[in-house]
Formats: sequence, structure tokens, C-alpha cells
Amino acid sequence: MSHEAQETHEPETPHLDFQGTTPYEDYVRADVLTHLQHTLSDDPGEMVFLVTTQVMELWFTVVVHEWETAAKALRQDDVPVAIAALKRSVRELEALNASWKPLGQLTPAQFNSYRSALGEGSGFQSAMYRRMEFLLGEKSASMLVPHRGSPRVHAELEKALYEPSLYDEVLRLLARRGHAIPGSVLQRDVSRRYEPSDEVEAVWTAIYSGDESDELARLGEALSDVAELVWRWRNDHLVATRRAMGAKSGTGGSAGVAWLEKRARKNVFPELWTARSYV
Repeated sequence: MSHEAQETHEPETPHLDFQGTTPYEDYVRADVLTHLQHTLSDDPGEMVFLVTTQVMELWFTVVVHEWETAAKALRQDDVPVAIAALKRSVRELEALNASWKPLGQLTPAQFNSYRSALGEGSGFQSAMYRRMEFLLGEKSASMLVPHRGSPRVHAELEKALYEPSLYDEVLRLLARRGHAIPGSVLQRDVSRRYEPSDEVEAVWTAIYSGDESDELARLGEALSDVAELVWRWRNDHLVATRRAMGAKSGTGGSAGVAWLEKRARKNVFPELWTARSYV
């Protein structure tokens, strides 16, 4: 066949006839995903609220996977693999944060039209988000209580509570590399919330005062990128909530905006931020 004849040939028809479900469906489980939406009100706006919340849960799952990958790599002294996982999580956090866009301009009337359908439901009850927080060092045993009725979820959260956080693994790596991380930090009760340390701040100050291309400095910047996007997530959550419901109490008995304001003032990996003042 001539080259000209080949160019006029119609492209081949894709394979359309399968014995069972399509390979795409087998892999993605799209039929499952697109039939998980069961709205509880007649308001058409509830659908976007429900789907957006479900999308957030999927992004939480991916981010937890990346941070657990990074923590494992740090335990094995494999900083490049850890940095790669953290960088992937940055792109995923950007997508997660964009999830607030469909909800960020809800008026009180729009939110109230289906708010009652939530009942006692609240975002702070998300087990996967809690695993994210635990990996960031925001530990709290009391946050296991809502999950006592789900043995598998409770066991996964309890395991995460008593494991070192991502930042704990970073500080242990720094100690193995010869940096003066105090024993009180290295041997702390990892089931408790991480508290800033002047000695850890001095270590990051020294790292940032050196070669910016150094592996540990690049690790610090990858962690800073993560921390910045976590801060943005908390602030976007605060603004969306403030817009939708003002200062009223949140669903599930939470303190609503007051609680979110307190969260938004906190930085994760705190010494990475305070050390910059001394470089």
C-alpha cells in the first residue's frame, strides 16, 4: 500500500466488545464511585456538597499514602525517595485545596437548605483526615473516640497514633546525620502532639545557613511546601465555613469558626518557619 493510501485510511475503531465489564471499569471502579451519592434532601445543591466531600476523602487517601511512603523512606535513610513523595503530595494538596472552590461561595441560605441532612455529621469525624493530622504530628488520643463503632478504622487510627509522625522520622534522620537533636525530642511520647524545640530550631538554622543544594536543605524546603499548603487548606476551610454559616456552632457539636480559627493560627513543622529568622 502506498504512503498516500495509508494517510487516507480511517483510523482503526477501538475495541468495543468485551466479555464482561470494560478493563477501564475493572481498574477504576467508576460504577462504584458514581453510585455512592445518596443525597438526603431535595435541594439540588446538596449533590455538589456531597461529591466534593467525597473527592476530598480520596485526596486525603492519596496524601496519606505519599506521607507514609516518605516516612518509610526516611527510616531507610533514602532522602531522594522521601523528597519525591513529598513533592507529589504538594501537587495533590494543591488539588485538594482546589476542592474548596465549589463550596467557597455558599451563602447561608444555600447551606441551610441541606444542612439539617448532615445531622451530627462533621468533617472532624473523617478518619482519613485524622490520619493526615497524625502524620503531621497533630496527635490526640481523644480523636479516636468517634470511631469506636468501626473496629477496622479505629485500629488503623490507633496504629497511626502510636507510630512516629512524618516529622518525627525527619528529626531522627537529622540525628543520624550528626545533628544535635535532643534526646527529649527523639525519645518523646509520639502519641502526643509535637511541641516546638529551641534545639531543633537551631539545627534547622544551621542547615539553612549552609549549602542550599544540600540534601537536608532540600528536604526542609519540601516539608515547608507541604506545611504551607496545609496552612492554606485550614484557612480556606475557615473562610468557606465563615461564609456559609458565620460564627454559629458547627455540625456534630464542633465549635465551628472558633475552632477553625485556632487551627489556622498553627504551623506544622514549626521550627522550619521560626529558624528562618536566624539565618
